[in-house]
Amino acid sequence: MSDSRETSAPRKVVGTKRFREPMPQPISTRIFTVANQKGGVGKTTSAVNVAAALAMGGLRTLIIDLDPQGNASTAFGINRDEVQGMYEVITKDLPIREAALKVPGFPHLEIIPATQSLANAEVELVPMVARELRLKKALVNYLTECANRGERFDYVIIDCPPSLGLLTINALVAADELMIPIQCEYYSLEGLTLLLHTVSLIQEHLNPNIKLTTILLTMFDGRTRLANDVADEVRKHYPQQLIDIPIPRAVRVSEAPSYGQTVMTYDPSSNGAEAYGLVAREIAKRGAQSINFSTEVGVG
Repeated sequence: MSDSRETSAPRKVVGTKRFREPMPQPISTRIFTVANQKGGVGKTTSAVNVAAALAMGGLRTLIIDLDPQGNASTAFGINRDEVQGMYEVITKDLPIREAALKVPGFPHLEIIPATQSLANAEVELVPMVARELRLKKALVNYLTECANRGERFDYVIIDCPPSLGLLTINALVAADELMIPIQCEYYSLEGLTLLLHTVSLIQEHLNPNIKLTTILLTMFDGRTRLANDVADEVRKHYPQQLIDIPIPRAVRVSEAPSYGQTVMTYDPSSNGAEAYGLVAREIAKRGAQSINFSTEVGVG
């Protein structure tokens, strides 16, 4: 896009042919918030790999890094010290077009990075008017600009911090759909209950449109009884929302960010890349269909 700058670290994107097969476009732009207040569940890993896989499938995708840790930004090789990003967007009213970066090697992928200053945003948002709506306002303006130029985004993926503070609330207000990665361990189910309670409050007071549509099983080790028990519980209670393609616990998935890549480009033949590619394709397939999910986030 002419309005978007490009990151400075070009990288050749490799991938198996199946990742490059076109994915179906959604009926309209789908905006996902990827959230889980429990850390270490594969939230950012899922956000960046799903975004990369969708883009590799030919779908115009925007990933928003709303986590002050900036792991989604580093996963795409972005130097966070040299750019403007989400801090300027939500606290200084910087138009998103001035912060969006094209991801080299991905013709259909853009990112709005998280700069170091984003850590200050939680405090600075407190006294602001309509503080919960600042991301939504900026995002709607940008998506409208792009659509008016005939450059509609198919997917927006918002990566949140592992907390339920104002940044996550902004993400939940801006999105239509909630994606929750669940690590296949006992405490993850407890965290899910707390998150869904918060989302129900968001539905009631700030964003009645947000729905839980997507649950991913991450760090899955099929050799353990606990992992299988957790997966069975999720299948039982959230059969429509679950994408039943477990993401394996894999070294390649963990290694990829240290090389400024997602596993989709770092090792496209790995089990992790295969799983995320299939997950993204299933998300795209659902987006092209008229699936009616319950508007009550706690209902399976």
